[in-house]
Amino acid sequence: MGYYDDHSQGRNQRKNGNRGSFLLASIVGAILGAMLVIISIPALSNQGFLPYNVQPNQTQPAGTDDDQENVIQQQVSYDVQTDTTKAIDKAADAVVGINNIQTTNFWNDESGDNQGPAGTGSGVIYKKAGDKAYVVTNQHVVEGATQLEVTLNDGTKIPAKLLGGDVWTDLAVLEIDAGKIKKIAEFGNSDALKMGEPVMAIGNPLGATFSGSVTQGIISGINRTIPVDINQDGIMDWQAEVLQTDAAINPGNSGGALINIAGQLIGINSMKIAQNAVEGIGLSIPINYARPIINDLEQYGEVRRPYMGVDLKSVAEIPGYYQEEALKLPRDITYGVALRQVVPNSPAAQAGLRELDVIVEMDGKTIHDVIDLRKHLYQETKIGDQMEIKYYREGKLQTTKITLAEDQS
Repeated sequence: MGYYDDHSQGRNQRKNGNRGSFLLASIVGAILGAMLVIISIPALSNQGFLPYNVQPNQTQPAGTDDDQENVIQQQVSYDVQTDTTKAIDKAADAVVGINNIQTTNFWNDESGDNQGPAGTGSGVIYKKAGDKAYVVTNQHVVEGATQLEVTLNDGTKIPAKLLGGDVWTDLAVLEIDAGKIKKIAEFGNSDALKMGEPVMAIGNPLGATFSGSVTQGIISGINRTIPVDINQDGIMDWQAEVLQTDAAINPGNSGGALINIAGQLIGINSMKIAQNAVEGIGLSIPINYARPIINDLEQYGEVRRPYMGVDLKSVAEIPGYYQEEALKLPRDITYGVALRQVVPNSPAAQAGLRELDVIVEMDGKTIHDVIDLRKHLYQETKIGDQMEIKYYREGKLQTTKITLAEDQS
């Protein structure tokens, strides 16, 4: 037993000695490694091996209450410049707020006699000539106003004069003093747009609180046609040609700008499909379609369109009994446009058209309804053109030619 204990004690002493030597070597190695790193950092930095050279903004001296020495505080800032921000910088100041004022009294009385401001919308400054500047917006934004006011990005308010509006395209043009106008929008080419192309909408959704708001999206659809009930009688009167985008367009955005990545105006935001099941469908009037309308409104106060002098109703909206008894249409003719009235001495009267005639063709194109007739008349003809018309009278197909005039009403 004694022999075993002596050898065991010797082995333990040798093990403790080895452990001490190893621990001492480790400590010395760690100290030497740390000194080597500290010595090497300036050299590596000077030779460009380190990617950053951080300089302290402020060094907290030793001996403070929190007992921290040499604490470095650094504030980092970024100057972000992208194609999107450049486009917004280029176009934002040309987008303004439109105030529709429908009262003559500053304080609205409780009797309801004074309506007060009807609402706000947006507009785009597109031209500056001499001491005047011109703003395009939506017709429904300015409708019914007794006074109009434009609000610039910096909050400056300028009285505006309505030069003209057009219900068919939902466009209107205002004139303002150009003294404080710094930027105007640059027209782009809406015909060159591609599906998926990035676009941004600028306007004043929900009024002045969110003025100058920017939303971003893509072109979701080109050459869309949306039926429009202009007189709110439940019957579609027109098909508006629009661009579709998923950039958010909300109430107050109407009349604002849709711009491309170059900051160019490619659309006038007009409406949004408002249904619970619909999300992300914004609509904008293509600028190539809007430009001739804008020019007419600025110069003449109205859009100069060809005029026939007739009151119309689609055959499809007329009961079948009257199609046969009053219009005398063949049973296989269930389309066309019936003339409810012909204005005396109008182009239609001069061409021999009469009440109860049913137009079924214009210049070789089938006319299914009132929208077809208006689109052909307003978009494919001009004042002074001669148009060939095929129509039914007393059950017989006839042909006449009509020379289109300017509407003088």
